[in-house]
Amino acid sequence: MDVRDGMNRVVVTVGPHHTLREAARRMTAAEVGAAVVLDPDGEGPGILTERDLLHACGRGDDLDREHVGDHMAQRLTYAAVEWPLEQAAEEMVRGRFRHVVVLDGSEVVGILSMRDIVRCWTQARTRRRDAAKSGRIGAPT
Repeated sequence: MDVRDGMNRVVVTVGPHHTLREAARRMTAAEVGAAVVLDPDGEGPGILTERDLLHACGRGDDLDREHVGDHMAQRLTYAAVEWPLEQAAEEMVRGRFRHVVVLDGSEVVGILSMRDIVRCWTQARTRRRDAAKSGRIGAPT
């Protein structure tokens, strides 16, 4: 399976000057755990995750005054749509992060989370098990 098979195509975007509360509202409304931060004056996309928001809350930061640009990750590892899921998982483990921004060329086309990878692997395993139970050999995975 490739990144394109597991990625979430719903990409919530915010700017670096949005408040943390606005970012959290957008992420909640879309039911996603990360938002891509786009800054027309910046070097490239950043990412704000639910973990970043949790840390801000835990420190007692004012979500209505703090800005996304002060809490986002800027040095990202991007995944290409054609990467195998295993490659994306290895990069996530190596970098100690749980989300990657997915690119098709230079265009942001999705976000892949560890949860997405586990979902794909679990569904593939279930399909293989069900195929084995029904006696179908060579069933698609």
